[in-house]
Amino acid sequence: MTFPRRNGVIHPDWPAPARVHAASTLRVGGVSRGSYASLNLSTAVGDDEANVDRNRLILSEMLALPAEPLWLRQVHGTTVLNLDGADRPTPAQRSGPPPPGSMSLRGPPAADGAVTSSSGRPCVVLTADCLPVLFCDTSGTRVAAAHAGWRGLAGGVLESVVRCMGVDPCRLLTWIGPGVGQQAYEVGEDVLDQFVESDPNAVAYFTGNANGRWQADLYGLARLRLRTAGVEKIYGGGWCTYSDSERFFSHRREAPCGRMATLIWLN
Repeated sequence: MTFPRRNGVIHPDWPAPARVHAASTLRVGGVSRGSYASLNLSTAVGDDEANVDRNRLILSEMLALPAEPLWLRQVHGTTVLNLDGADRPTPAQRSGPPPPGSMSLRGPPAADGAVTSSSGRPCVVLTADCLPVLFCDTSGTRVAAAHAGWRGLAGGVLESVVRCMGVDPCRLLTWIGPGVGQQAYEVGEDVLDQFVESDPNAVAYFTGNANGRWQADLYGLARLRLRTAGVEKIYGGGWCTYSDSERFFSHRREAPCGRMATLIWLN
């Protein structure tokens, strides 16, 4: 699949309003080594933290980010954090101590999504097979990012974001970034059961294999959940992080490994 790519990142191909900015990183362009090579942006996977700090600075400079993103502690849940009112440091402050009262003093919050209507506050999620999903409203006044693996999808993380956006779902645009493709994503009966229990239509996104297990279509399941929540404008999808080792990290292919970042913000 082809995609708009500049400066080592994917720029979503969606009709978002002009003040909405978004990008999804590739694994290239950083300083990390080994299975983290090279633009690993997670401090939770065993990489040298000095390298991650440098990679995050590279990211900030590459995208001209207006502020330091609030890096979440992702737990495969459904909590969505509202960033409005949060005191975030600018990229220039990131190498020094956090400003007094900033959220970073309390450590990363446990959440799998972030939403904001404030200018200059990037929402970000980290992935390496799970789906990153971006949201904005058609008037360009609110944006969000979600981390959606199978547990988050089955639990309702996308629906949580839709509720937190606080606008009519028909006024939302979504973009699904790089994740593991169905041909590489084998799961057990328990995963199938969790999806089908909440929506029998989900069975269409599972294909049985020769091992007596199932190949799950995360992209299809995400689209189903979004459509059921009332979201009609859905873009992106079609990559496979597992099969494209040149561009993407993949936890299923190689663990431990790095993480890509998918970000969205308002100017």
